[in-house]
Amino acid sequence: MKATRSAPIFKTLEPLLVAIGASFVETHEMTAADVPLELDGEVVGAVRLPALHGALDRMIESVERELGAKLPDLSRTEKQRAIRLLDERGAFTLRRAVEDVADSMGVSRITVYNYLNSLHR
Repeated sequence: MKATRSAPIFKTLEPLLVAIGASFVETHEMTAADVPLELDGEVVGAVRLPALHGALDRMIESVERELGAKLPDLSRTEKQRAIRLLDERGAFTLRRAVEDVADSMGVSRITVYNYLNSLHR
């Protein structure tokens, strides 16, 4: 069974792939770095994970989609929620994440640190 981008397995996985910035790869396009998708003992395609470069941008875009607005347009309470979501997704383990999130949000680094501190108390 060969899966294509229109196959049910892809349609099922599509929201997850979009959320993490990954893509579906057909069997003839697979590389060793791809994660094979097996169905009934046969590899029917693969998932190509996104590069780490750009991960924070993808997390920010995901949070913006979830909250329904760009980070700078959020209220204070929504910005605090955005920080919590980014923290839960591991955004702040990335180098310079606090500075980059602060810039994206239109607030100071200190504000982001304050939001994080209030989460971890």
